[in-house]
Amino acid sequence: MWARALCVGLLAFTVGLIHHLQPELPEAALQYLSSSLQGLSARGSSSSPSLEEALSAAWDQLITAPSRHWGKVAVGVNACVDVVVSGVGLLQALGLHPESGGDHLVLTSQEELATTFLHYMQRGAAAERFYSDADSFQHISHTATQNPDAKHFVGGNAALIAQRLASHPDMEVLLCGPVGPKLHELLDDRILVPPASLQGQDEYHLILEYKAGEQWGSGHAPAASRFIFSHDLSNGAMTSLEVLLSSLEDFQPKLLVLSGLHMMEGLSQEKRASRLHEAASALSDVPSDILIHLELASMTDGDLMRGIIYQV
Repeated sequence: MWARALCVGLLAFTVGLIHHLQPELPEAALQYLSSSLQGLSARGSSSSPSLEEALSAAWDQLITAPSRHWGKVAVGVNACVDVVVSGVGLLQALGLHPESGGDHLVLTSQEELATTFLHYMQRGAAAERFYSDADSFQHISHTATQNPDAKHFVGGNAALIAQRLASHPDMEVLLCGPVGPKLHELLDDRILVPPASLQGQDEYHLILEYKAGEQWGSGHAPAASRFIFSHDLSNGAMTSLEVLLSSLEDFQPKLLVLSGLHMMEGLSQEKRASRLHEAASALSDVPSDILIHLELASMTDGDLMRGIIYQV
């Protein structure tokens, strides 16, 4: 009962806040929220929608297509290729054997990869790590991409957003990011990529999946999940930011979508502070008639989040 009461209170607060901040919202949407609130406060029959269904339906009514249409959108700057493979299969192909599991915040060797993968596999938990040895990671990624069962997908928030926007036939999309041969092949043909964003090698993010009940040595996965790791320096340093901003004058977009600031978590405090200052300074020069949408992702570093809030 207390859970239902709490949800009713939260929904009531949401209705009031939305009405205060967005008085121009469609009346039908607000009426739907109000009716959902009344339905939640009453005792529902077995045929009534669940709490989750009612909240989801209410938000569906609130999410409407934008009244303004963007003819040109520039997007940057994180882009990569996601390679999805069987985690156990890849580690076996590398000749690694399961031992005791142990967590490592940064992976420096294949052995640390194996123990960290086993650590999270035994818990059925997802995790993501940075692999610091470039040569070793190149060998691992080559082994993964040569696996006939490996699946390649467009990765990186900026590239994914550009891919989605390109599905609209009346929209021109510019993508600036580290685009290698494989990613260029995977991208929609309608996406414009400036020559300065093209590079000889792709940035790979390796996604090692495991199934519920899968075993590796003495390790047993209680639930299906995935372990992700990469040696991604280009996205971490946002090397394509200047390319993106210098392309605005020729491309003349109406909207700029910026993603990838969260990737700077892998930089040292000194490099991060310097790069964040450079990014903020460069963004301040964007013409005022170009609207900017800042796309954020999961971050665990409070200092970086505060830096973005107060500088960007």
